[in-house]
Amino acid sequence: MLKYPVIQITCWAAFMALLAVNQWWTPVSIWLFLLVVGMYLGFTAWGAIFVNSNFYINVLCRADGGEKAVAISFDDGPAAGNTPQILSILQQHQVPAAFFCIGHRVEAHPDLLKRIYEEGHLIGNHSYSHHALFDLFPARKMANDLGKADAAIAAAIQVKPKLFRPPYGVTNPMLAKAIKENNYIPVGWSIRSMDTVQRDEKALLAKVTKNVRPGDIFLFHDTGAATAKILPGLIRYLREQGFAIRRIDQLLNVPAYA
Repeated sequence: MLKYPVIQITCWAAFMALLAVNQWWTPVSIWLFLLVVGMYLGFTAWGAIFVNSNFYINVLCRADGGEKAVAISFDDGPAAGNTPQILSILQQHQVPAAFFCIGHRVEAHPDLLKRIYEEGHLIGNHSYSHHALFDLFPARKMANDLGKADAAIAAAIQVKPKLFRPPYGVTNPMLAKAIKENNYIPVGWSIRSMDTVQRDEKALLAKVTKNVRPGDIFLFHDTGAATAKILPGLIRYLREQGFAIRRIDQLLNVPAYA
């Protein structure tokens, strides 16, 4: 079920109006029909691609009002090369963060996941496979994938994540069903660093500090060297601007674990 059924109704009402006016298939009605279908597909694609659209399911992408605080999150780990460095920086500056982990990487590095958890950071589910075609999985296959990630995390630290971040930030009806049936809280972001493609440290830091607002959630990846290098500068900047850095569950006032 789409979040905004009015879009469906409007598109199909427009199509029925075309039929009523033209009565028969004509070149004009065909082209107008294609236009309506194109608009409909455009809306659904927009809803899928933009995690903050809330088109298929409500995704928490920032905190509303309140304290002048933000949260920092990392996706795609744990990664043996960069996660330990990031953890050392966070520990040095006494900053809590959230790590949305991929299940098969958890299985490869359970001790690293345990370190993340024991140092006070939140562990979230980011799927088991993070498959390139994850968004095309049927709902049951998605649910099994998420459950497998939960099992890997529970085997390492004996907790089941409540928070889930969609791979690639893409949502659709199948994922909405899997999330609802398994009672996850979907979490997105409001500041996307693009650190997987932006390797210039100065440009990366400038991008993420351009327009920080209370309630923002930063998205980084603990798989790239540039992210670790700008992290101390980001922390200093936030504190100089008067921002507190909270763990994401505290910022959003939601439970971390089931």
